[in-house]
Amino acid sequence: MFNLFKSKSLLSQSDIEFQVATFKWLLKNFGGDDFYKTTKLVLPTKEYFPSKVDTPEGAVSETFEAVKKHAGLENWICKLEAQEEDANPIVAPTLAIQNAPTSPHGTFQATEENEVVITYNPALAGQPIQLVATLAHELAHYLTATSQEEPPGGWENWEFATDIAATFMGFGLFMANSAFNFSQYTDTDSQGWKTSRSGYLTESEHIYALALFLKLKGLPDDTAYQYLKPHLKKHIKKAIKEINKSNLIDELKAVEFQPAKPQEESI
Repeated sequence: MFNLFKSKSLLSQSDIEFQVATFKWLLKNFGGDDFYKTTKLVLPTKEYFPSKVDTPEGAVSETFEAVKKHAGLENWICKLEAQEEDANPIVAPTLAIQNAPTSPHGTFQATEENEVVITYNPALAGQPIQLVATLAHELAHYLTATSQEEPPGGWENWEFATDIAATFMGFGLFMANSAFNFSQYTDTDSQGWKTSRSGYLTESEHIYALALFLKLKGLPDDTAYQYLKPHLKKHIKKAIKEINKSNLIDELKAVEFQPAKPQEESI
């Protein structure tokens, strides 16, 4: 009967198992000193993203180079391209097109000529948190595409594993804060509310991955608090509490880094 008062876990057991399996995959293939000694928790501050430009295109390009640097991929060659702009769904002051098609936030493509192209939705130029999360996700594609071992559940789960990989690379704050947005919009002759989703994991799944990252890196529990959306703070406290009661971190730290041989690194 005492189970009636037991709080519900942040994630289902199957979701936790997938997160742990994905972290093991990442630690085995991309861990070692690069993760434990070099990877940082990237913060939404001028220290990490100093602004030196005053155009949307310049800001995106500058942000992309900063994300590459913090991800440890600054020397990886890839091309960044803008997608075509989305059509405006507002056709009159009181008339809007419901479910109007929009371009994805970003895409990753490796061509037959071994050229890597990452694209982004131009609308993200004015949404810096979502822009960083998108670029981190696509660069996580680039990194994990070099793995000769498929992610947990196979390559059909690659997108979900890639979201976790972006947190593994240090961008967990951006991934969690951009997962779901509810905001008011105001135009010259109309106003209303809009929602948007980013990525493939839920807010709770992003928070759990961030908590695993913090514990693996030995960072103080409250490191992320001031940078998270208010309602996410209680979630990360809950995730950390659950992880502290388990042996998951010891289990993950026991994973041995097995880097790919040089000739296996190209995609």
